[in-house]
Amino acid sequence: MINKKVLVLEDEENIRSFVALNLKRAGYETVEVGTGAEAVEYMQENSDVTICVLDVMLPDMTGFEVCRKIRGMGSRAGIIMLTALGQENDRVTGLMTGADDYVTKPFSVPEFVARVDALNRRVQGGSFTENKIVVGDFSLDTRSRELTHEDRKIELTQVEFLIIKAFFENREKALSRDDIMTLVWGKDYHDDIKVVDVNIRRLRLKVEKDAAAPEHIVTVWGYGYKWKE
Repeated sequence: MINKKVLVLEDEENIRSFVALNLKRAGYETVEVGTGAEAVEYMQENSDVTICVLDVMLPDMTGFEVCRKIRGMGSRAGIIMLTALGQENDRVTGLMTGADDYVTKPFSVPEFVARVDALNRRVQGGSFTENKIVVGDFSLDTRSRELTHEDRKIELTQVEFLIIKAFFENREKALSRDDIMTLVWGKDYHDDIKVVDVNIRRLRLKVEKDAAAPEHIVTVWGYGYKWKE
């Protein structure tokens, strides 16, 4: 049975209730909290949450701080940030702190639920024929979704795992940004292609010795990226 439990963090009660109501209609179990501290405490005590919907502007701390704390405790829950319309910096910051996706307010209910559905499917995972994919000194366990480099474990978000998997299955092959969008987010995902660049930037910080001079995730100028052993 697929787990469908969503934590909704939003300090405005009417918006929080609206989001939760539509998620319940889509078949999700929801937990509603109004402060960052409540969200962090709940995530510390409950490991069955698959998706966190985090508003950026909160009374006690930002949604970015909540995202960092959730990732810091090792949670693999999918994280969607609710950002203000036109605030591109919020989107980039959210992705760099460990979020998997973002939705701008105001948003359409069908699009929002579709984003939650897509992320929940990625979190739940699919069936993989290989347990491990080894590339050079890197090993990707497709069951536990863990990446190791010379016995050092590298924590990955759901999106990062799928990007690494795409690279490892297409090593030494250049992937366009559109290729990566399709392989990771799906062919029906429509958003700014910059989401790929931001996630690549975040991955480089984790896997490269020097993120400013990457040796593995290299840029193919005017096209996309490829993995070099």
